[in-house]
Amino acid sequence: MGITKPSCTTSYASHSDLYADVLQSAIKSRDPFVGRSVHARIIKHGLHLGVFLMNNLLNFYAKTGSFSDVHCVFAEMPLKTIFSWNTILSAYAKRGNFEAAQRVFDEIPEPDSVSWTSMIVGYNMLGRFDNAIHMFLRMISCGVSPTQFTFTNVLASCAATEALDIGRKVHSFIVKLGLSSVVPVANSLLNMYAKSGDSVMAKVVFDRMRLKDKSTWNTMISMHMHFGQLDLGLALFQEMIDPDIVSWNSIITGYTHQGHDVKALEIFSLMLNSSSSKPDKYTLGSILSACANLENLKLGKQIHAYMVRANIDISGAVRNALILMYAKAGGIEIAHRIVDITGISNLDVIAFTSLLDGFVKIGDINPARDIFDSLEFRDVVAWTAMIVGYAQNGLLSDALDLFRKMVREGPKPNNYTLAAVLSVFSSLASLGHGKQLHATAIRLQEASSISVGNALITMYSRSGSIRDARKVFKQICSNKNKLTWTCMIIALAQHGFGKDAVELFDTMLKLDIEPDQITYVGVLSACSHVGLVQQGKSYFSLMKNAHHIEPTSSHYACMIDLLGRAGLLEEAYHFIKNMPVEPDVIAWGSLLASCRVHKNVDLAKVAAENLLLLDPNNSGAYSALANTLSACGRWKDAAMIRKSMKDRAVKKEQGITWVQIQNKVHIFGVEDGLHPQRDAIYRMISKIWMEIKKMGFIPDTDSVLHDLDQEVKEQILRHHSEKLAIAFALLNTPGYATLRIMKNLRVCNDCHSAIKYISKLVGREIIVRDSTRFHHFNDGSCSCQDYW
Repeated sequence: MGITKPSCTTSYASHSDLYADVLQSAIKSRDPFVGRSVHARIIKHGLHLGVFLMNNLLNFYAKTGSFSDVHCVFAEMPLKTIFSWNTILSAYAKRGNFEAAQRVFDEIPEPDSVSWTSMIVGYNMLGRFDNAIHMFLRMISCGVSPTQFTFTNVLASCAATEALDIGRKVHSFIVKLGLSSVVPVANSLLNMYAKSGDSVMAKVVFDRMRLKDKSTWNTMISMHMHFGQLDLGLALFQEMIDPDIVSWNSIITGYTHQGHDVKALEIFSLMLNSSSSKPDKYTLGSILSACANLENLKLGKQIHAYMVRANIDISGAVRNALILMYAKAGGIEIAHRIVDITGISNLDVIAFTSLLDGFVKIGDINPARDIFDSLEFRDVVAWTAMIVGYAQNGLLSDALDLFRKMVREGPKPNNYTLAAVLSVFSSLASLGHGKQLHATAIRLQEASSISVGNALITMYSRSGSIRDARKVFKQICSNKNKLTWTCMIIALAQHGFGKDAVELFDTMLKLDIEPDQITYVGVLSACSHVGLVQQGKSYFSLMKNAHHIEPTSSHYACMIDLLGRAGLLEEAYHFIKNMPVEPDVIAWGSLLASCRVHKNVDLAKVAAENLLLLDPNNSGAYSALANTLSACGRWKDAAMIRKSMKDRAVKKEQGITWVQIQNKVHIFGVEDGLHPQRDAIYRMISKIWMEIKKMGFIPDTDSVLHDLDQEVKEQILRHHSEKLAIAFALLNTPGYATLRIMKNLRVCNDCHSAIKYISKLVGREIIVRDSTRFHHFNDGSCSCQDYW
């Protein structure tokens, strides 16, 4: 753009007008060179003392981003008008320099509505919505009348913070000033009510608007979809004459967020076939998300192909949505290839966690770890996802190593991280590590978190310390939620404190805390473990009739177990036959286990036959039936079952017991001769055996389900894996330490009786976790009261 040189006869006013026009043109063309040339000529012709021209120059530098020039021009102005102050104020505010903006604002002799609005706009741009609202309230108290622009901005602040009360007061001002019919203001009101959750007032504002633009319709459609009012949203959409891309996106995204993915895809198809609007990144993100939710790989590939044909930029949010779709829909290799081709920059946490889940499903966690290590920004969600991924893949030591690294180098673990790691310790039943993590949670001030508290209860329970689980439950106090009560009820049931579990459940009901399916599994299990048959039946009825919970296979299994343990085998069998669902392996297995305990051969055969129909290679069915026959002295029949099992190559699960000493796990089998301390262990168990027999212990040779001499049976019993593990633990722990023993199968009658005597002999608590529950042996008695 050229600048005409003014003649000598040109007046001062005409010079100013000419340069002002040139500066306005330069603002439109964003040409800094022209503006600086004008600035030089202004100085050359001595026009820099005129406030009109200098305000135009100030405005030029502010609009073209020459902030240092704005500062210099303003400082050199001998006379400043309110326009001068507002221009530099707006420049500071939009730049985010609020200390300087506030300083300028405080120096303005009489701030006008533009001054106040500039501050409000600046705060909004930085996301400091509370400050913007406070500024507006100060503006009103100072008697300055807001403009339309002020109202649209403060309503945006109210919408962002869901400050409905303030928004209503702003609405009153708008009505008082007669601005409620102005479309931008009315749209802002509509948006504020919609975002703040007041759909009734939003509808009132909408209905009163005589003039509506597309933004008006889109806001209402989006609100209805957000609140799940899908029919209302669709009806408004269908009323629109020419919906734009925002309208289509509001409908499609709404259906996706509400779980109606098929409907979202139908609307997308309609858009492609009947609209001039072309899908944008928001449309494609929602549609790919729908494909991911439906795990529809074929359709997802078609959407991808459309994007390639339409030459749509696959980056940012669209790329993340594409990766998410392939990872969730079973195309993890393609998702990985996209990451390899496009790089991991801007890979969001949702896409990463989906990749991680995809790799976990195929049992290959290493690629996910490579991506995790390459992420530029790994927030607490990414760390937690990676830790959980290791745990889900059974790589517990890797999960713990990564958590330790996170504590050393990464972001501060939050309550979800701690809860995830506690679940790892629960799986390991590692009390020492769990206590260390509890201390970490206290140090990070997360121990009072509901999720951490619930995880601590479960960890302590599974690690055998019901005392610590109770303590955490009490410490949670008023913050207890349904899951907290459920965790504690299940913990008490598993540890044999069935009556305490039932009392806790009754307290929960009195406090009007609604139990769920899992809570009922816990309380029914508690009744089963202590023989509360009538109470268990009452709870089963309460679950169906009062809380309208449809029983699942787990609830039916609990009832079968309840009846079977109590010796009500025929009733248990009739219960199975009258169930409204087909009995599964667990149902028949539960009945079979009870038949073995109560030596009912005929019903055991029925249960075993049905179980094997469902699972022909179930070794437990063969073993339980053979053991039932052996317990009844039918050795030949038992031998035939074992031969049948061998002929069909069905392998029996071997009984093992393990104990953790100084972070090392020691595993024992029956007659185990492989342990380095074998000789010391066998000497110790022989000594114990003699001592407890003197105390009155009588070996239960019926527990050896083979036709052998009594002396041989007794030797086998003496060397059961539980007893060997206890002998080893006594040799390698201080005399005051509680022994914690783990067993993969149900503890046998002889071991149960022997451990009671051993606990009295050595004066120690011995906690044994078998396949179904915990037994706390102390001073010659067990927490199960010999009912297990």
